[in-house]
Amino acid sequence: MRIWFNKTFSSISSIFSNLRQAQGVGSLTIIASHTNPYAPALVAAHEAYVEPSGLVGEAYLQWCLAFCQAKQINLFWVAKEARFLGKHQEKFAAIGTKLLIVAKPEVLALLNNKGEFYRSLPPEIALTMESRSARNKEEFDQAVAELAQRHASLCVKPAVSIYGLGFRILDTHQTSITHLLKGIEYQIPLDELRAGMETTPVFPELLIMENLTGHEWSVDCVGRQGQLLCAIQRRKLATGLGQLIDNDAEIQGMVLRLTQYFQLNGIFNIQFKLGAHGPRLLEINARPSGGIGMACLAGVNLPELVLKSLEFEVVELPTIHYGRRVSELNAPVVLEAASPALLSGS
Repeated sequence: MRIWFNKTFSSISSIFSNLRQAQGVGSLTIIASHTNPYAPALVAAHEAYVEPSGLVGEAYLQWCLAFCQAKQINLFWVAKEARFLGKHQEKFAAIGTKLLIVAKPEVLALLNNKGEFYRSLPPEIALTMESRSARNKEEFDQAVAELAQRHASLCVKPAVSIYGLGFRILDTHQTSITHLLKGIEYQIPLDELRAGMETTPVFPELLIMENLTGHEWSVDCVGRQGQLLCAIQRRKLATGLGQLIDNDAEIQGMVLRLTQYFQLNGIFNIQFKLGAHGPRLLEINARPSGGIGMACLAGVNLPELVLKSLEFEVVELPTIHYGRRVSELNAPVVLEAASPALLSGS
C-alpha cells in the first residue's frame, strides 16, 4: 500500500515511525510532501516531495488529484485543506485513492472554532468549562464580572487558534514588568489587557473561561466513522516526570460519546483538564497529537490499528499498559532537500 501524507505538522514523524513497525498490514510505502523541502518529518518517509507553495481550494485539489495519479497513491492521509478535499472524495475514488479524514467538512469547521464548539456541544455528551465570549471591551468586562462571581481564577484564549497559542491566565495582582522579571509565562495583567482593548474597539472572538487548575489529559484515539476503537489517556505530570498512561472512567465515557456524536474517524486527539467538579473537555484536535509516539508506548500501535480498521471489520486490540510512565527524547537528523513533485503537465 502506498500512503501519502500531505503538508502537516512535524509531529507526523511519530506516525511514520510506527507505520514502519506495523505488522499484519502488508507492504507499506510512506510518501510525504511539504512546501518546505527541508521539513524534518520528510526524513522519516520512504519518499519525500515538495508541494507547490500557495495552493488552496480548487487549485490544490487539482494538484492533489494529479499527485495521487502520478504516484499511484492508494491511501491519502489528509492534513492540509482537509475541509475542502473532503467535499470531493468521489473524485479521488474515481482514480483509486481513498481519503482518510477525521470528520465531515462541517464538523472540522466546528472543531476549529472553540466558541461555536462549546456553545453547540450538548452537556450530556461532554462537559466543558464555563465560558463566555467577547468581541469588544464591554462584552469582555461583562463576562469577567459574571464569571468572577463563581470562579477564583479566569483565563482567556482566542476562539480560533492551534496548540495553546493565545492562552493566558488573567492576573489581577501583578504587572507585566513583574511577569518579565520573574519569568512568569501564560499570564496577562487584567488591567493592561483592558487598556489594550481601548485602542482595539472590535477584535476577533475571545473566550473568557474558568481557569482549570488540575491535571491535564491528552487522549490519542482511533475511530472508524463514529466507532471508538481505542483511546489512550496520557496524564501529564510535572516537568521532568514524564506522562502516565491513565484509565479515567469519566474521561473514557466522554471520549466514547464525542466520537459517536461527531462521527470521528482515523487518528484524533482530545484534551481534558481537571476542574473543581471533575474533568472538563478542552478541545478535539482533528489530527495526531505531538505526543502520539508516547501513547503508542502503552502497547498499541495506533497507526497500524487505523490501517487494520480499513481492511477488517473486527480488529484485535492489544493490552494497554495502564500505569506505565512514558516520555520521549529528541533525536538529531541530517536534513536533505526533498525532490520536486514533477507531475505530468507541470
